[in-house]
Amino acid sequence: MTDTDLHAKAMATFAALFDEAAAAGEPDRTAMTVATATLDARPSARIVLLKAFDARGFVFYSHLDGRKGRELQANPHAALLFHWPRVREGVQVRVEGAVESVADAEADAYFASRPRGSQLGAWASRQSETLDSRASFDERVARAELEFEGREVPRPPRWTGFRVKPERIEFWYGAQFRLHERHLYERDRAGVWQVRMLYP
Repeated sequence: MTDTDLHAKAMATFAALFDEAAAAGEPDRTAMTVATATLDARPSARIVLLKAFDARGFVFYSHLDGRKGRELQANPHAALLFHWPRVREGVQVRVEGAVESVADAEADAYFASRPRGSQLGAWASRQSETLDSRASFDERVARAELEFEGREVPRPPRWTGFRVKPERIEFWYGAQFRLHERHLYERDRAGVWQVRMLYP
């Protein structure tokens, strides 16, 4: 099996498990932990929703000026973690890789698909800045509503998508007595994909 085939197999495995998560009734299979870090290696993590995935990587959206946006601009690497306890005996998928911004056209298309309330919220939010009261935020939402009344809401210039381009994808399958099964797909420095099993 070539390294290209291994990459395709890893993504196909993710897609199959993603479908299993839906069939198993996971409350939100798109929920993932996104871990980022500052240049001086101070990590932070939060739950974000996966919005797209394909051979190029895994996509989520956010403000450039929030903490994760700032960290990804300074240190464009991230780790993702999916946890689906209802799939089989529990499944985790870990992804690590470099991060790039999606094309403007891709971000525009996704933003246009969002509910209008979410679009207005993106304009109203100064993500991660101090908020003196909920009323202040509600006022900003109301102002955005007036500003865009009767017309489409455009994507804010500081709101975009990030694509994590996988360099490591690990599939963790839970088993009784902690005899778990782990498969690691990894791209080496030459860009060649390899796969190996790991002890649990």
